[in-house]
Amino acid sequence: MSSENVMLGAAVMLAALVAGCDAAGDKSGRSQPKFRFAPITRADVIRTVEATGTVTPRNTSSGIPVGAQVNGKVIKLFVDYNSTVTNGQVVALIDPLVYEATYKSAVAQLHVNQANVEVRRAAIKTCEAELTLAEKTYARKKSLTEKAMASVADLDAATEAFEKAKAGLESAKAGLSSALAAVEQSEAAVSKAKADLDYCTIRSPVNGVVIARKVEEGETVVSSYNAVPVLTIAEDLKVVWVEATVPEADVGNVKVGQEVMFTADAYRRRFKGRVKQVRKAATTLNNVVTYPIIIEADNPDEMLFPGMTATLSIETARAENAVVVSAAAFRFRPKEEDRRPGEVPRGRKLWLVGDDGLLEPTVVTEGVSDASFTQIVGNDALEGKQAAVGYETPATLAAKDDTTNPFKPKFPQRNKNRGTAPEPKK
Repeated sequence: MSSENVMLGAAVMLAALVAGCDAAGDKSGRSQPKFRFAPITRADVIRTVEATGTVTPRNTSSGIPVGAQVNGKVIKLFVDYNSTVTNGQVVALIDPLVYEATYKSAVAQLHVNQANVEVRRAAIKTCEAELTLAEKTYARKKSLTEKAMASVADLDAATEAFEKAKAGLESAKAGLSSALAAVEQSEAAVSKAKADLDYCTIRSPVNGVVIARKVEEGETVVSSYNAVPVLTIAEDLKVVWVEATVPEADVGNVKVGQEVMFTADAYRRRFKGRVKQVRKAATTLNNVVTYPIIIEADNPDEMLFPGMTATLSIETARAENAVVVSAAAFRFRPKEEDRRPGEVPRGRKLWLVGDDGLLEPTVVTEGVSDASFTQIVGNDALEGKQAAVGYETPATLAAKDDTTNPFKPKFPQRNKNRGTAPEPKK
């Protein structure tokens, strides 16, 4: 027999052996399922809430308006756009001529009323003396009449004089009260005139920067019920607020004091702040309910301007060096024939491959979870194992190589925080 025939026969026998092994590989007559797995490993997991907001000065969304409370012509402006001002600094002056005259007139009227008080007091002393004399005359006439040494007409005249003296004293006291009230009224007029005169000098109420100027020198302002705005001052831009809105689905995770990282389009850097307020004033737009969140942040070199748009990432939870697994593992549900028979326990579970090639459930407790990975709490023994996340398909087999699947999620790196928005704590 030639060597070619020998080689051909051996090839046929080998093919038959392989076919027999394939047929006997699964007694149930089906091929073993192929699963996709995710490793259970250690990493940092950070849960964040993403939002957009607007940079504003502290305590107000559009700056503090500084207005004119009196009418008049602006004769001097001492500041301009971007001027730095301090609390109490004079920023503008309104022509005070009319208000000075009104103040002097009110002071003069006060002096007149004060002098009138002294006149009324002197009148009271005169009435008191007249009353004393009338009282003595009345007593003397009464005694003489009782002794029949004076006529009844004399007693009647003395009685009348005594009553008039008492009435005169009461009138003088009432006049004094009226004069004192006039003094109080004049004092109030003087205070108002002095306040109006002081309002001619407009001062800054805070330390800050002028961000808007509403009038020019020589322009006349007319104040009615509200102060007419002259300037707008942003309070101390070394510290700013960022006012953002968070949907109702996320607002429950946002707490005062949480760290926030945000960026502004004008700079290639990130800024750091903290949640200062979670306001309860809900806003509904297109059936979406949102809540305002206030973030306070340092503003180095005053780089952030009021009105800039900020993209925020609010850190709501963090687990460092935790046992984690892909979040997809909790969403996987195997077919009944691919898992061990028996009742499936309730609760959150992972599916691990047993010795027989079938999946068995392991109940775990979830911790911090972000969009890709979830912490496993209290079960460190699972570290290093593999959890099923799905079935293999031709598409997933072709995409196993990371170089051909750029969208495959990567585990967050320890102390590098890749895949999460905030920077790690120092």
